[in-house]
Amino acid sequence: MPVAEQQAVQTFEILREEEIAAPVAVVFETLLEQLGPYNERPDKVPLPMKLEPWPGGRWFRDFGNNTGHWWGNVQAIKPPALLEISGPLFMSYPATSNVQYRLSEENGVTRLKFAHRAAGWMPPEITEQVHLGWEYIIAKVRERSQLRK
Repeated sequence: MPVAEQQAVQTFEILREEEIAAPVAVVFETLLEQLGPYNERPDKVPLPMKLEPWPGGRWFRDFGNNTGHWWGNVQAIKPPALLEISGPLFMSYPATSNVQYRLSEENGVTRLKFAHRAAGWMPPEITEQVHLGWEYIIAKVRERSQLRK
């Protein structure tokens, strides 16, 4: 006989602000690359993605042969100031996320404001894993941007 359990809906919000010693256009382009073909997990395992940089564009893992994992869609993009993505991201449960990267430049230094807000059924340990993942991606964007400037 089927068992029905009630699960609590969880929410979380991760906010970060970073300064990157590189022009905003360089940081934005590096961000698109890092979320796309250069994406990798914090343990350095490659996790290449495809990011279509236009409104409604998909962000997904392409395994070839019409297989993969859809992470979300570009909700808003205004190069080089804004990238916003909505979707389940990596979560294979009933949950949705909104991720925002807002960028501005002053005196050759880019201020990156990051927000990830999610709601749905999620295991409690997910917040720590997600936080570490975004921290790693932002660090890679900073590192690669500063090398390119």
